[in-house]
Amino acid sequence: MAADEMDGADSSELLRAPLVIEYPFNRTTGPVVGAFVTALRNRTVLGIRDTSGRVVCPPVEYDPRTGAPLEELVEVGDAGEITSWSWVPEVREGQPLQTPHALALIRLDGADTSLLHVVDAPGPDSVATGARVRIRWADEPTGAITDIECFELDGGAS
Repeated sequence: MAADEMDGADSSELLRAPLVIEYPFNRTTGPVVGAFVTALRNRTVLGIRDTSGRVVCPPVEYDPRTGAPLEELVEVGDAGEITSWSWVPEVREGQPLQTPHALALIRLDGADTSLLHVVDAPGPDSVATGARVRIRWADEPTGAITDIECFELDGGAS
């Protein structure tokens, strides 16, 4: 229908089509991400050394600065420091924790970059940039990032 014919047209005459956005494919993990998730299943965290010698965690296949392929996987710690955070006061369906929590960037010991994960904390007053946290591992690891159930403030969540 031409634009000049739309004047006075009944909206029920408009054409409609449902749109479903989906990604009907599986991605293989490859040697770097595959090694990372396999290590998580074994309760170990890996990073990767970039071309300048920094340890990137979680590991990436290519150097973020140069694009060069990376291969040297290194073990990093299961504890680290919060570098930035935000409080999640209202939990929505599908979030990793079903109680209010912090969403934080955490630089694990031995890493030079931070990873994003949740921190189980009793309230926003207990969380701070620079606070020490430790991984709480999932009871039944599956070889996924969710093998890290969350992080707890060093000494455990209250």
